[in-house]
Amino acid sequence: MKLLQKDIEKDNAGQVTLVPEEAEDMWHTYNLLQVGDSLRASTIRKVQTESATGSVGSSRVRTTLTLCVETIDFDTQACQLRVKGTNLEENQFVKMGAYHTIELELNRKFTLAKKSWDSVVLDRIEQACDPSQKADVAAVVMQEGLANIVLVTSAMTLLRAKVEVTIPRKRKGSCSQHEKALERFYEAVMQAILRHINFDVVKCILVGSPGFVKDQFISYMFKEAVRQDNKLLLENRPKFMLVHSSSGHKYSLKEILCDPTVTSRLSDTKAAGEVKALEDFYKMLQHEPDRAFYGVAHVEKAADALAIDTLLISDKLFRHQDVPTRSRYVRLVDIALFFIVWQGVRLILRSDLN
Repeated sequence: MKLLQKDIEKDNAGQVTLVPEEAEDMWHTYNLLQVGDSLRASTIRKVQTESATGSVGSSRVRTTLTLCVETIDFDTQACQLRVKGTNLEENQFVKMGAYHTIELELNRKFTLAKKSWDSVVLDRIEQACDPSQKADVAAVVMQEGLANIVLVTSAMTLLRAKVEVTIPRKRKGSCSQHEKALERFYEAVMQAILRHINFDVVKCILVGSPGFVKDQFISYMFKEAVRQDNKLLLENRPKFMLVHSSSGHKYSLKEILCDPTVTSRLSDTKAAGEVKALEDFYKMLQHEPDRAFYGVAHVEKAADALAIDTLLISDKLFRHQDVPTRSRYVRLVDIALFFIVWQGVRLILRSDLN
């Protein structure tokens, strides 16, 4: 995300102009938007025109609109964000108060105005614009005929590719069809890795599967890398780590990240912080239940008693449309941020997107 302009007054009202540069930026934008905000962006509008002869035609024109946000729709798989609302500034194509839906696009700027910018939203902008907050962990979760290539960031998991190939069963006396299908599958997964993983940024690539599928795939991939003289794969071979998973579906990523051997390997990556914090909470809940609190009422009491060491809070709580309820959660974060300055408390904003 690129910040082009930031104009916020002393009463916390104001606007910012941002440019989303990659898919994850749409997730950050989704968390910035609230019902009642003002959004200005370029969009396509279908316009009807009437000629002198009375015939009616329609055309699609690009125009810039300012909407009062009413509905926010985010597609987690495609990372597409659609915002519906009423037009606040009349122009030649759209009347005042008319409804329109803007689909925010990558590399096209938008301006977001709020009556009150709280600390959580401003911190979200800082995180989104920080170049170090990028996906530095990738994972390939696979089984025979199915593979999911995923990027793991500090805020979310991004499904970059899904590979599906039908693998026929082994037949008595002949395995040639089965083996050829496996080779096609491994080749497709290898090409997906080369296409979707940036080896300059990613520090570790986890390859998980049940049984020996991962071992056979890695053996095939590097044999092909030697044959094709693919220096990119050969130079980054140490980044690949084989782990066990119960299946090739995306949900198996959670068990992979909780593996102790994986946790130690990911100690210097962004994704490890949230996983470790959650594991620490579960351990404390089991062995020292008097020190582990959950539920908003109990956590608020701990905050009022200045007794918070680590605060885990879900992003979705800050998307609450009721302002007093949202302010309640912002207050908790503000207390935790105060402790960061005072005595080094850790604050982890847990993503609710898995």
